[in-house]
Amino acid sequence: MPVLSPRQLVLLVLLTLVWGLNWPIMKLGVEDVPPLTFRMVSLWMGLPIIGAVLWWQKAPLAIARAHWPRVLLLASTNMIAWHVLMILAIPRLSSGRAAILGYTMPIFSAVMGSLFFGDRLAGRAWGGVAAAALGVVLLLWHEVGMLGASAMGVGLMLTSAAFWALGTQLLRRVHVPVPLLTLSFWMVAITCAVLTVLAIVFERGRWHVPGPVAVGSLLYNGVLALGFAQTVWFFLARTLPPVASTLSVMLIPVIGVFSGALGLGEVLRWQDWAAVALMAVAIGSVLWPTPAKN
Repeated sequence: MPVLSPRQLVLLVLLTLVWGLNWPIMKLGVEDVPPLTFRMVSLWMGLPIIGAVLWWQKAPLAIARAHWPRVLLLASTNMIAWHVLMILAIPRLSSGRAAILGYTMPIFSAVMGSLFFGDRLAGRAWGGVAAAALGVVLLLWHEVGMLGASAMGVGLMLTSAAFWALGTQLLRRVHVPVPLLTLSFWMVAITCAVLTVLAIVFERGRWHVPGPVAVGSLLYNGVLALGFAQTVWFFLARTLPPVASTLSVMLIPVIGVFSGALGLGEVLRWQDWAAVALMAVAIGSVLWPTPAKN
């Protein structure tokens, strides 16, 4: 089981807060801005930030032509499928439940790693997967009766989580011989291009000048949730084992649930509180150091 360095721990805490608070913020944003357009604008705002860090670190920008199929594969799973399907699901779900469904990704990732990529998970890690899965079930308990009304949103979010899980596995296994920041820049750039085309084709007729709340949501997403947090996530996903880099951020949907309750008035039930304890178990199963053998 992994032991986090101080740098990894600090980045993990910041990532958890930024992405956890982003779920109700996104919900507010897509109430005014069409969802694909919202994500497209956010990504274009975040891309220059990644580019500026790339320039500051004097990292190379070019990627050899032979490696572009791998870059496209990583961008398709880690970025395009996740961002498109997730943002289309947001208007159909409460922000808290959307966060929980999105973060079924660690469950998908752990199972994919074990079944398809030869990962050997300790019993404690499987216990964390089980606890996280039970937490998801509890947090969706109240939604089961209304599933018909939000079935499309549930399906979109679960599919996006599965693609993200696959991308997390591939990110550690598909080698592209460039710095991680260079790879991050081009994956975001490719996703910007795809989302721009989709937004023009499907949402151009709904474009308008957004209100101040939507503008604030776009700024938060572009600068923090994408420009900063996306780069941090790629670093953690590559430097930690998949089960650690995924289960260790299971606190994000918990923050999403409670920030949605405080900011948007979404109702909390006993299932939400029970799920907090289960998420803590899931995180501890991954991050608690294994005693050294004598």
